[in-house]
Amino acid sequence: MSHVPLRRVAVVGLGLLGGSVALAARGRGVATEVVGATRSATAAREALAEGAVDRIVPLSEAGRGADLVVLATPVAAMARVLRELAPGLGAGAVVTDVGSVKAPLVETLPGLLPPGTHYVGSHPMAGSHHRGMSHAREDLLEGAVCVVTEAADADAGERVTSFWHGLGARVVRRSADRHDAEVAWVSHLPHVLAFAFAGSLAAAPAAAAELAGAGFRDFTRIARSDAELWADILTANRKALAAPLGAAGAALERLARALEAGDAEGLDRLLSAARTALLEASLPEEPASDCQLDATPARGKRFSKGDPDQGL
Repeated sequence: MSHVPLRRVAVVGLGLLGGSVALAARGRGVATEVVGATRSATAAREALAEGAVDRIVPLSEAGRGADLVVLATPVAAMARVLRELAPGLGAGAVVTDVGSVKAPLVETLPGLLPPGTHYVGSHPMAGSHHRGMSHAREDLLEGAVCVVTEAADADAGERVTSFWHGLGARVVRRSADRHDAEVAWVSHLPHVLAFAFAGSLAAAPAAAAELAGAGFRDFTRIARSDAELWADILTANRKALAAPLGAAGAALERLARALEAGDAEGLDRLLSAARTALLEASLPEEPASDCQLDATPARGKRFSKGDPDQGL
């Protein structure tokens, strides 16, 4: 697929993901000009200093002259943001986003656009438990899967698909509802379970942290993610999460009953069945990335709420 450089790309929201999109768009020559809009003065300074954007513009001006606008704000803020920038969009402009939930956006955002402009939903499956422009990386999207939703306008869909390919991502197409159902299993449910376990550590023995190793860090890494952001995501996808949560709860109950009964054979069957289900799902093992924590175990600390080194 050929990648004709876009004249201007506007990235609204310069956190980890928005900043990485901007860095990649400039660094890989996907756009002649990249402009950024952010409410954070610190993020604006960092984006300019790192060369992520050519200019910082007010939100109301972000859409002016843009071929493509990328909304990289929290999902709950996207409608408000689009209302403010939409009057500046010119005919033929395309709006996409990086939101982790698609159905509410597909239902809402197209109706906020002026005639002759289009919305196509996106969700790059890339990120980290870190946040902020200071952690943005030009290669964050390299090799990552990016979901692109169905497009009412074929040319708009092609523009968005070509854009993500140009940033190094591997594009897959999904309807909004299918995306939300699938991501509930492979992303949202794991975050719920990790946060739930991390919260339970308030009841752990004081010295237990001295024994925490790689397995503990692997399981709790995503519980270090931004709580406000994930509360927004999980609430937006609560309907699709109902079935995965129910299945996980039932599986925990079966394991608990086998443990209470001292049924080693039954427990073996349950664990073996779980392992087989994981293998048959053909899910990739997580590659090493900056999402991985330092391999040095925590020493001499207790699990206490609010300790950033313990993933709570």
